[in-house]
Amino acid sequence: MTVKRMDNVGIVVEDIDAAIAFFTELGLDLEGRAPIEGAWADGVTGLRDMRVEIAMMRTPDGHGRLELSRFLAPPVVADHRNAPVNALGYLRVMFAVEDIDGTLARLGKRGATVVGEVVQYRDAYRLCYIRGPEGILIGLAQQLGQQTSRTNAVERAQA
Repeated sequence: MTVKRMDNVGIVVEDIDAAIAFFTELGLDLEGRAPIEGAWADGVTGLRDMRVEIAMMRTPDGHGRLELSRFLAPPVVADHRNAPVNALGYLRVMFAVEDIDGTLARLGKRGATVVGEVVQYRDAYRLCYIRGPEGILIGLAQQLGQQTSRTNAVERAQA
């Protein structure tokens, strides 16, 4: 096996403070915040004279991390914040939540809007996509019933 685990998902934002506040409201914890620059950073990104501020957010279960990045240099070259769900290369992060309605109420106070509607998939999940800070697409999934694993969900979807 080549991959041991997924380390993090990265999202570039313009307002890192608002993004941190939003994802904190969702339930993630701020693990750390730091400026990143130098030859090693230029080398790994392929961007010369790169300067970025990052904030690492950790999921409550401790297994997932979200890296928020605000580029100071070079300037941002593309803006996908309002791209439709079916845009090539578009990023969507999905979070499992205990109470989708309560989560939507809390996040709505921070500007989140539901993309379509909250739907129920069989007796397994309630799901929706929302637009979070800066138009970031986020999925929310509330598991229903006594389902024991993601594998069971995949098996049900294929049935």
